[in-house]
Amino acid sequence: MRRSEEQGQLQLIERDEADEEEDCFEAIDKLISQGINAGDVKKLQDAGIYTCNGLMMHTKKSLTAIKGLSEAKVDKICEAAEKLVNFGYVTGSEMLLKRKSVIKITTGSQALDDLLGGGVETLSITEAFGEFRSGKTQLAHTLCVSTQLPLSMRGGNGKVAYIDTEGTFRPDRIVPIAERFGMDAGAVLDNIIYARAYTYEHQYNLLLGLAAKMSEEPFRLLILDSVIALFRVDFSGRGELAERQQKLAQMLSRLIKIAEEFNVAVYMTNQVIADPGGGMFISDPKKPAGGHVLAHASTIRLMLRKGKGEQRVCKMFDAPNLPEVIHVFQITPGGIADAKD
Repeated sequence: MRRSEEQGQLQLIERDEADEEEDCFEAIDKLISQGINAGDVKKLQDAGIYTCNGLMMHTKKSLTAIKGLSEAKVDKICEAAEKLVNFGYVTGSEMLLKRKSVIKITTGSQALDDLLGGGVETLSITEAFGEFRSGKTQLAHTLCVSTQLPLSMRGGNGKVAYIDTEGTFRPDRIVPIAERFGMDAGAVLDNIIYARAYTYEHQYNLLLGLAAKMSEEPFRLLILDSVIALFRVDFSGRGELAERQQKLAQMLSRLIKIAEEFNVAVYMTNQVIADPGGGMFISDPKKPAGGHVLAHASTIRLMLRKGKGEQRVCKMFDAPNLPEVIHVFQITPGGIADAKD
């Protein structure tokens, strides 16, 4: 009985806070009040553009490619959107104020949260790379649950979108993690939307389709497990490398736009490649796949490797505002937790 009351309270908290958070983007419908035809707004929505912020992230060339929108119409639409959203310069103080809207989501391990400066943060891309069984997907599963905790419990108070390219998502794994955090497993699973991608084009289209869902409901986390797998399959050899990197760059650009448009955290896993040119002085000649394109897109990069037993070692590989440190965490039946000595 008490559990169901708590659940009710959790959902109430969610509703109240969701109302307060609505103002992180301007809905595309507001263009109608600026004199834009409702039919044209519908065309934008059909193309996956649901917010004025999202509209400003498109080039005029890509907007004129939408069926039924002429250059004159696109100019008029962009002018109207500029009145609603400020996309010019702001002061450092205003930027600091904007950073206050960043939510940090707990990973379940205090050591890992400290390494991340409080948790996995919204408005940015967090990438974890490492060999198989280094704990990347386990962290993804734990974040699926911790994102749904209320803000007072260092959660994200929102839903989760999970795009799986390797077929490693296990809903039954979510149940013990939800129990550990004292949440109702059924409700937690209902708040996760899941899609299995089979080609890189399918993966990109799934990302485009997310805008519709995120503009209606409060999402706080997008998981991509893994970002590179399908690109390594669909493009082969050096001959297709340039095209692969171009397509990968477009997809990563889409990810950062989603993060900034809807104030969500993006967590993506990455594979490693053997680096035979690493030389004999490097003890572990492996580097993350995806090259420089992927390296520049990620805000925070974590390097994971196996420790002894169930322990895993995480190293802060790259971050704009955090030191390079190493912490140990543990994989438990209830997800990621602090390592026990």
